[in-house]
Amino acid sequence: MKETNSAYYFIVMASLVIVLAGIKSASELIVPFLLSLFLAIILLPTYNFFNKKGLPSLVSLTLVIGGFVFAIMLVLKLIGSSVSDFNANIDNYSVKLIFYYSYIVSIADKMGITISVEELSNIINSKQIMSFISNIIQSIGSIFTNSFVVLLTVIFMLLESSHFKDKIDFIVKKNKSILNLDKIILKIKEYMVLKSLISILTGLIIWIALYIVGTDYAFLWAVFAFLFNFIPNIGSIIASVPAFLLTLIQLGPISAVSVAIIYLSTNIIVGSVIEPKIMGRGLGLSTLVVFLSLVFWGWLLGIVGMLLSIPLTIIAKIMLAENKKTKWIAILLGNGESLQAR
Repeated sequence: MKETNSAYYFIVMASLVIVLAGIKSASELIVPFLLSLFLAIILLPTYNFFNKKGLPSLVSLTLVIGGFVFAIMLVLKLIGSSVSDFNANIDNYSVKLIFYYSYIVSIADKMGITISVEELSNIINSKQIMSFISNIIQSIGSIFTNSFVVLLTVIFMLLESSHFKDKIDFIVKKNKSILNLDKIILKIKEYMVLKSLISILTGLIIWIALYIVGTDYAFLWAVFAFLFNFIPNIGSIIASVPAFLLTLIQLGPISAVSVAIIYLSTNIIVGSVIEPKIMGRGLGLSTLVVFLSLVFWGWLLGIVGMLLSIPLTIIAKIMLAENKKTKWIAILLGNGESLQAR
């Protein structure tokens, strides 16, 4: 019996490796689909709202997609001009950054550490730092590479949404052993919509604050804050680095410290006070799992996988919890609150 169980788990693990390898090799096809799926989930409440008001489905769809496309085009236009301007000024920013190397060298000298500006410049290449920031910006832009395919898929998903629930209900009635798809869809929909609203609030606060401080490309860093807010734990840290460095170079250390305080206070107020109140008790995932899911989905699907790591992990957790043989994995993924309640 033990040998049979061992063979079963071995086959499951081998199958999982094959599936993951297939997903990674087909990521160019899967990423646009996943992005379309979660965009459709975010836009669905607005689409349903117009339908409930008595508008025809085609009119509701036109209003939702039209508004969405207008917003995206506006954002892309602002990002595009900021990116080209930033790339044109990389050399200037790099030169200004070298000034701070002299300051670091003087502090190190007072501490008894001897190091030249040239040595420090070799260790921390200013141009590479600026190029790294530029690469992050370009990687964000690459999300929208298949924008037409994504938009077309979202349109069809929204049109299909009115019949999708009926299909799910019919399937569940015919097959009682099937996964609780309603529960999965409801939880993902709730998470994505609320998280999007909270991320918009975060981006808005950062935009206004950086504009007041005087940091260049405040809107661009606000978009960063919005997108990276979907990445748990380290997202807000990643989003703050380019804005902090640019403010340091452009306006000096006092303004840079102000920017650091802005990001920290925004993260505390929005992430630790507002978000838990709006989203309830949380995601039901342990902190370690949240971080590991970020690494795993990022490796598997790139930056889109990082942005969608939490909803994808929630889907996996719910599906595992519905099967008696895999329920123990769902318990390991959880934060242990359900066990303490017992």
